[in-house]
Amino acid sequence: MFGVSREVTVTGYGVRSAFGEGAEGLRRGVFAGVPGFRPTTRFDTGPYRTAFAAAAPDGADAVEGWALRHALRQCGDDALRMAGLGAGAEAAVLLGVAGDHRSVTRYWREGDGSYDGRGAVVAGHAVPRAPEGARLADAVPARLAELLAEGLGLVGPRLAFTNACVASAAAIIHGCRLISSGRIDVAVCAGGYLVEEETFGKFDSGRALSRDGMVRPFSADRSGLLLGDGVAAVVLESAEHARRRGARPLVSVVGWGAATDAHHIAQPHPEGAGLARAARQALRLAGDPDGASLDYINAHGTGTKYNDGAETRGLRAAFGKRAESIPVSSTKSTTGHLLEAAGVVEFVITVLTLLDGVLPPTAGYGTPDPECDLDYVPNSPRPADARRALTINAAFGGANTALVLERP
Repeated sequence: MFGVSREVTVTGYGVRSAFGEGAEGLRRGVFAGVPGFRPTTRFDTGPYRTAFAAAAPDGADAVEGWALRHALRQCGDDALRMAGLGAGAEAAVLLGVAGDHRSVTRYWREGDGSYDGRGAVVAGHAVPRAPEGARLADAVPARLAELLAEGLGLVGPRLAFTNACVASAAAIIHGCRLISSGRIDVAVCAGGYLVEEETFGKFDSGRALSRDGMVRPFSADRSGLLLGDGVAAVVLESAEHARRRGARPLVSVVGWGAATDAHHIAQPHPEGAGLARAARQALRLAGDPDGASLDYINAHGTGTKYNDGAETRGLRAAFGKRAESIPVSSTKSTTGHLLEAAGVVEFVITVLTLLDGVLPPTAGYGTPDPECDLDYVPNSPRPADARRALTINAAFGGANTALVLERP
């Protein structure tokens, strides 16, 4: 369906995380190995087993710009500015998002003017009326894609991806396919998630959250993940289109792959089968089926017992003995799990890895686990002249994605 004929480059990015705005925030936190976890006061954490998340401080949280639609717009503006593109440009807008559940939850819990006291009574309890349609609009992923495209003033197709923790990575892969096949010249690929109570409660009830405020991927004492705020946008562009307008490519996307193992609704395949297939697809497209040119892997690395062992086995399946010599790290150890935004934020982190010549560490790493026996760049950043890197993501339902980036 999609033939590969044109080089795909990255010409701009914008990012926000618990460490603040832009690349400098990531350098202060992710690349320094400083976890962003703190007790969150965004909602009452009393009913839950933990209070921790990598959420923006209360001051930033109170600013309207941290509503999801506004954070997406800001990151999109930053990415277009870096790329040298403006309003009126023809570009696809591809968004990985599940909707702004934080805003909708606030409407339900606090009313925000939508409760009129005349709701139904069920089992003796008053059930407030649902918020009016306009207040629910941000819960619709496709609506957020439309709002982002309109806010950025871009002309072109709009599409929302909702496949959980690979959503924004899937958006990037689709953008690469469209550009390489000649269907479009430019794509703005974005994703966002802001910590909110609905999802926090679900992960807590599933006993997936770390109770002590630390995430320890690949370490024997790992005890779970923590959620985090993350929003990012990247500008993908065909190399020839970038050259015609005098834009400077930051990196190229030379390979991509996606695979589903459908092993379990929540648990990964124990051997990382889908992850290995996605990685092999991406490497074949990059002209390096054995991964001999890879200098770094940004892992999915959630810090859960099931994920990290399966991911390690998947990397061994993809690379064989070579896996032992490739540095691997999980930046979720500092940012937390960004859910639908994980793919695009970790894509930006991987871009910075190549540009800055520094490998981000796996923070919180303590006791080695015989199940996880690769080089995880423990606790401290590592200088490295990395030219090619792989970033991988996984999601409930067995979805897996892989992207290979190359520095010019």
